[in-house]
Amino acid sequence: MSNLRAAIIGLGMMGANHARVLSNLEGVELVAVADPQGDAKKVLPQIKILNSIDEVIKVGVDYCVISAPTAFHEEIALQLLANKVHFLVEKPITDSYASAVKIRDAAKSANVIGAIGHIERFNSALQEARKRVQTGELGTIYQVATRRQGPFPSRISDVGVVKDLATHDIDLTSWITGKKYLQVSAHAAFRSGRVHEDLISVSGLLEDSIVVNHLVNWLSPLKE
Repeated sequence: MSNLRAAIIGLGMMGANHARVLSNLEGVELVAVADPQGDAKKVLPQIKILNSIDEVIKVGVDYCVISAPTAFHEEIALQLLANKVHFLVEKPITDSYASAVKIRDAAKSANVIGAIGHIERFNSALQEARKRVQTGELGTIYQVATRRQGPFPSRISDVGVVKDLATHDIDLTSWITGKKYLQVSAHAAFRSGRVHEDLISVSGLLEDSIVVNHLVNWLSPLKE
């Protein structure tokens, strides 16, 4: 069986991580990388960095990792789907609900796999926690509280803390407990002078009356 031919679009911090993994993954050959800014971090000195999605598709790939800025996710995903290329897109999937639904429906119509990079679901500690919760080993869950905070990340410019970080906690809370959100409310703060929120405090209610609290920010001097 031949190796799967993989590509990456966007070679920033997350793209560099994907490049490292794909370059060492058995059964995979990283054959194309595209980023208009080139390989600024010198992650892949052995690979010619392409400039566009069209160039990646011409190389011929089985699947592609989308790690470009969020604002470009829809355009890239739809072009890959039009060419029957499977993809994994970094979260957030895109910058709006309508755009996310458009990608989902296009993937279904094309019968192409479109995955979202919720990498925390593969954290072994969280997988063990999910198993223990769902087998009843930890008893009845009354409340889930999460904190995810740290210094302001210069790499993020087109979304706020909710889409960049809180997506992990919201997804994981429902995934670990096996319960859907019934209600949610939140207070946000804008302290960095940008149009996007950099602090959010979320309160919610899951099925079975499980109370939820999430605290997420980019303002703490210490990462937690």
